[in-house]
Amino acid sequence: MASVSDIVNYCNQFLAVDLYHDYAPNGLQVEGVGEVTTLISGVTASQALIEAAVERGAEALLVHHGYFWKSESPVIVGMKRRRIEKLLRHGINLIAYHLPLDGHNSIGNNARLAQLWGFKVKRRFGDGGNGGLGMIATLPEAITVEALHRHISDTLGREALLCHGGDRLVREVAWCSGGAQEWFGAAIAAGADAFISGEISEPVFHMAREEGVHYLGAGHHATERYGVEALGQQLAQQFSLQHTFVDIDNPI
Repeated sequence: MASVSDIVNYCNQFLAVDLYHDYAPNGLQVEGVGEVTTLISGVTASQALIEAAVERGAEALLVHHGYFWKSESPVIVGMKRRRIEKLLRHGINLIAYHLPLDGHNSIGNNARLAQLWGFKVKRRFGDGGNGGLGMIATLPEAITVEALHRHISDTLGREALLCHGGDRLVREVAWCSGGAQEWFGAAIAAGADAFISGEISEPVFHMAREEGVHYLGAGHHATERYGVEALGQQLAQQFSLQHTFVDIDNPI
């Protein structure tokens, strides 16, 4: 058993939240009971994930995508009311970490993707804090983008969408999890032959073709499953908690 304040203070320090320029609050977002024995982790604090936490008797829910984004309405109505009401009724603490859980050097989403793909991080790029959230690796030898596409799709268990940048071979690979398609230009400027992110938007197709740099849209959810699970496992070890990562499948 551990206190919620001890868990949150540990996460805040470990993830160095002050290094990031985020657009959602990091840490405790909805307060529940004061002590935690069972922790559920997942990507997004959806109704389905909350129901899973209730079913497992969890006192805390750890997520990457929480609530209270700067771009959303502050009123608590409809879907948001139903979610928060369920948390409060069952005394479940909602703990969320966004950019700090993308950019952490060892358990962040991008670092975990590097481990999954067998990439050795050479440098960072982009903004968001901590020297940039995006990462770049140099492959041991140049490969075709088709080989890269197959490797990414197989390891994530999801077919990535490929926008060809011509016949260019891939040696320098850049990536940033989630909705980082707007960083394609920064990846190109950083010397990437291919850029991998979660989401993809209409202009990306034309940019890939005209700049001669490949783009792989590998899924927002698929690229952000790993950091929150790793953090949950670490908290379980640090505080002797029961922990389960619940993957609410999402094709986006």
